[in-house]
Amino acid sequence: MKVFAAKVEDGREGRDGKPSVGPVYRNLLAKNGFPPTDPDINTTWDIFRVSVEKHPKNKMLGWRKIISGKPGPYAWKSYKEVYDEVLHIGSALRASGAEPGSRVGIYGANCPQWAMAMEACNAHSLVCVPLYDNLGPGAVNFILDHAEINFVFIQDRKVKELLNPDCLSAKKLKSIICFTSLVEVEKEKVVQTGTIPYTWDEFLQMGKENPSDILPPRPFDICTIMYTSGTSGDPKGVVLTHENLTALVTGMDLFLEQFEDKMTVDDVYLSFLPLAHSLDRIIEEYFFHKGASVGYYHGDLKALRDDLMELKPTFFAGVPRVFERIHESIKVALEELNPVRRSIFNLLYRLKLYWMNLGYKQKYASLLADLLAFRKVRAKLGGRLRLIVSGGAPLSSEIEEFLRVTSCALVIQGYGLTETCGPITVGFPDEISLIGSVGTVCIYNEIRLEEVPEMGYNPLGNPPCGEICVRGKTVFSEYYKNPKLTRESIKDGWFHTGDIGEILPNGIVKIIDRKKNLVKLSQGEYVALEYLENVYGVATIVEDVWVYADSFKSTLVAVIVAHEENTRKWAVKNSYTGSFTELCSLNQLKEHALVEFQDIAQRNKLRSFEYIKGVILEPLPFDMERDLVTATLKKKRNKLLNRYQVQIDELYRTLAGGRHKLQ
Repeated sequence: MKVFAAKVEDGREGRDGKPSVGPVYRNLLAKNGFPPTDPDINTTWDIFRVSVEKHPKNKMLGWRKIISGKPGPYAWKSYKEVYDEVLHIGSALRASGAEPGSRVGIYGANCPQWAMAMEACNAHSLVCVPLYDNLGPGAVNFILDHAEINFVFIQDRKVKELLNPDCLSAKKLKSIICFTSLVEVEKEKVVQTGTIPYTWDEFLQMGKENPSDILPPRPFDICTIMYTSGTSGDPKGVVLTHENLTALVTGMDLFLEQFEDKMTVDDVYLSFLPLAHSLDRIIEEYFFHKGASVGYYHGDLKALRDDLMELKPTFFAGVPRVFERIHESIKVALEELNPVRRSIFNLLYRLKLYWMNLGYKQKYASLLADLLAFRKVRAKLGGRLRLIVSGGAPLSSEIEEFLRVTSCALVIQGYGLTETCGPITVGFPDEISLIGSVGTVCIYNEIRLEEVPEMGYNPLGNPPCGEICVRGKTVFSEYYKNPKLTRESIKDGWFHTGDIGEILPNGIVKIIDRKKNLVKLSQGEYVALEYLENVYGVATIVEDVWVYADSFKSTLVAVIVAHEENTRKWAVKNSYTGSFTELCSLNQLKEHALVEFQDIAQRNKLRSFEYIKGVILEPLPFDMERDLVTATLKKKRNKLLNRYQVQIDELYRTLAGGRHKLQ
């Protein structure tokens, strides 16, 4: 058995009412202690500065110019061009009154100006406070006030959020700087609040006219306060230092040195995940460290494939929903093939998977299959992808296997939180045995499991399961202005993630579910709701799914947001007519959904109590407008229950009565 992590300390039974804890695990590269970090890279400013010195002419930041209302080809700024612009923006901030430690907000979609504002903060020991792109005025107001933000860089279409009467804290701002330009009406309204408005070019010019020496940060200075979008309550401000981020970047370097395929200056990343969150931020920091290129999507996620085809990235990171849609589109295309070609595709799939399971690397497993079938899948992803990373939530094993076989790229999963600067664990490329897991612990961290006695999870049991706890160089220092929550989350030096994990004998980690989303059914069996949503989410009828369990019931039900295109295809095939809403009310469609769910449950070897017994079909998405999801699209389960309580109660009555298993 191949070992992926080193056990450096044994577990122990709980005493005096304390829970039991499992062994401590480290990356094999850190089994004798954390290796030294890179002496040239102590802060995120060092990451950028060193790359400018090494790769001044390399393409750094790319964007698509809008030509005649449509996005054109990518335009680029080199590392040296970005550096010069960053110096001017930093000087303008200083001229506006910013001092080391001042909080600077950045509010809008990913773009070169976002990254340059971030680097300007790094250059002058300012604290970057991202405001995620889809925040409403209430959360914006809270963060502006809570973080004591003085300056905000903002996307033009977000200015109206600051001008919202509910956003009272915006009136305390000294300056707002628009990524592009401000319309005159909005400019006048900003002036009326006592805040000075600037376009990007105006601010740039002010920096040129008022040059200021940089004031680089120290490793333990605050780099950023990242606010997490919790499923309830106000956002939490996660304080991350420069050491936190640089340790992760250095650790990734050491980790990737083990493998044949390494990141180079020629790699290109398509950035569309929010820069306000840790996954995209840390990927971009790593690309800047390598002198590689980051191209930004043009702002429309529905047209992301167009950006893929134009940029032709070598590296692609996404959350499971992105890969579910890719999987779904390929499956739909397969269904449209004639039976012979479809059979050949399936045969080639099984052939390549067979050789991969024997240990062959992805690119050597079946050159014939890649040539005849899978190069076409690769072409749909831009044609140059070498590495695909999934994070943010568990990726279903079915989709992970499909991508590993058909994408002609390496596919890995990672696991992490804002509180850990992103990845706590990361998978090994080309290890198909790791499907369904999130890999091994990163180099500058160590992990252990802690007992959750009320749920029966024991880190000393077989298999060892419990709450994942982590400590190390990438773990945050505190929740800003919230010492009580900090004490609750960091105990005895260990950050308690709230996630339930299992550690396999070879040191690999599997995520079972969130601690608070494990529900015991009336027969005493626990079900992991997020895991099941992940499994059932691959159904063709599903756009989104919320699985519900009642501790006083023995069965599971689900609310399905129906996939409109596939629903209409089903209707045509089965001779049903009507609007999308009318189709969602058909019992026949609900029967079809349950049959599809049953097939998925059987394929994934789910236990009988994990089968969905009844469904409610919903034509409208779970969205922020109805307060059903967070800004990062995590489901607000209490809000969903409030909305669907009546229908769920009726569904359970129907199931109990045995009259019909659907509602």
